[in-house]
Amino acid sequence: MNETNLVEISHLSKTYKDTIALYDINLHIPQGKIIGLLGPNGSGKSTLIKILVGLLRQYQGEVLICRHKPSLYTKEITAYLPDRNILNPRMNALQCIKYFSDFFADFDESKAKQMCENLRISLESHLKSLSKGTIEKLHLILALAREAKLYILDEPIAGVDPYSREKVFELIKKYVPKHSSVILATHLVNDVQPILDDVIFLYEGRVLHYESVQSLVSAYENLQAAFKAEVGRLDSMADSINGEWK
Repeated sequence: MNETNLVEISHLSKTYKDTIALYDINLHIPQGKIIGLLGPNGSGKSTLIKILVGLLRQYQGEVLICRHKPSLYTKEITAYLPDRNILNPRMNALQCIKYFSDFFADFDESKAKQMCENLRISLESHLKSLSKGTIEKLHLILALAREAKLYILDEPIAGVDPYSREKVFELIKKYVPKHSSVILATHLVNDVQPILDDVIFLYEGRVLHYESVQSLVSAYENLQAAFKAEVGRLDSMADSINGEWK
């Protein structure tokens, strides 16, 4: 394993009964990068994330995070933001911060409180009184307040209004340590373009492309146009192969 790579994935495949969720995935995630895992719903993003964070253990191939298979150790160095609310609605923001502080040794309470102030989330606000977007922002704060080596963010801006997205991106840039990396999964391709260093295009369980944003936007109008071009190229190859078999 290259010492500068946080994650190395080799020939990873995952099948649910007769459905192929991931097929022969090969990826190397280096240190110090914000990487977009981009693709439509059903492309395999959530399956890949669940394998990385140890929620799915049955798969083919090899997955290493800092040279370790997904395990208790990798959970200690990985901050995970799920795509759904896991917080107790009876708690207020401060109680959530205290809970995470007790649970994670690398959690920084002062950093979490700073981010709450930045996003104007009252520490006394009970979750049941907060909007879905505000709860999502609090989830993100709780993930970013850890001193992790790898941050995995699953749809962190799906319920956040466009104005607040800029604030969210600012927090990610400010609070993620420089030698750590972020895997940011979303179907909102163009929305996350300004924050990303590299992008992974995932489609129907396959990696279509893995390249720097700078390189892609020099060739295409934006990331969405690049993604459509890659899907079009894949469909053309499939049509050509099918034609040869007729």
